[in-house]
Amino acid sequence: MDSKRLDLNLLVTLEALLVEQNVTKAAARLHLSQPAVSAQLSRLRDVFGDPLLIPAQRGMTPTAKAFDLLDPLRQALDQVRATVATHSNFNPSKARLTVAIACTDYLHAAVVKPLVVELRTKAPGVRVAQRNLDIPELEAQMARGDVDLALMTPQAAPPSLRTRHLFAERYVLIGRRKHPRLRAGITVEEFARLEHVVVSLRGGGFVTPVDDALAAFGLKRNVVLSAASFLVVPDIVSQSDFVALVPERLVRDRAEQLELIDCPFPVEGFAVGMVWHERSHGHSGQRWIRETIAAMIDLQTGERRDS
Repeated sequence: MDSKRLDLNLLVTLEALLVEQNVTKAAARLHLSQPAVSAQLSRLRDVFGDPLLIPAQRGMTPTAKAFDLLDPLRQALDQVRATVATHSNFNPSKARLTVAIACTDYLHAAVVKPLVVELRTKAPGVRVAQRNLDIPELEAQMARGDVDLALMTPQAAPPSLRTRHLFAERYVLIGRRKHPRLRAGITVEEFARLEHVVVSLRGGGFVTPVDDALAAFGLKRNVVLSAASFLVVPDIVSQSDFVALVPERLVRDRAEQLELIDCPFPVEGFAVGMVWHERSHGHSGQRWIRETIAAMIDLQTGERRDS
């Protein structure tokens, strides 16, 4: 292949053709005429020495070489776009942008909900699309542009993705106000005898790492309910004599309905951070979203220390 015969416009056309698999749709996407795109396809076939796209019953089908070209081609073009976007001004008050954020329900409540409220003031044209966090698929989702940002434990992210620490979360023990057996300073034995709600994200599990820690004391706790989401737990606990260990940020503003006390033995917390793909690293709007989230968390953390 003679690379001197390639130009950026040809590569952009090739990307559009491989994505749309239709000359007419690719022309519309590129705002070009169909004959112009057909002529560029002919040049591309000559440059690569391959048909690239062959006629099919509906549209066109990429050849094996074309499939091999798509991922590295998109990565290269995304890097060019990111470089251009880095030098573009982003005006949040006037911007029109949709940001797809993947996270758990807990982080939706702890981070995404206050973010959306803040965006209504600072950037009313920015929309947030929440996606369920699927770690095995995350890298591919981000490469395709289906997910722009993930909120999760950074250590669990694929190594090819960029990460930034936001905060360290800890677990607190919650129960309803005036719970007859819940008080600060309860013993491990008293803790185990309480009626517990646990959260099993996969559904139906009654054992968590907390039970392994209790086993070291020769104890087993009384688990009466396995919930599939942290979000329902505070309401369940506030209307019963059940207790639960939950992330502190989920309940720290519900002191009127709940008692929040420390667990009587050490329970390991977890880190929360942002994860994103190289394709969106240099995008000025995406960068502004990341900085807004980081500033919001810093402010929340500072307020928490001062309270």
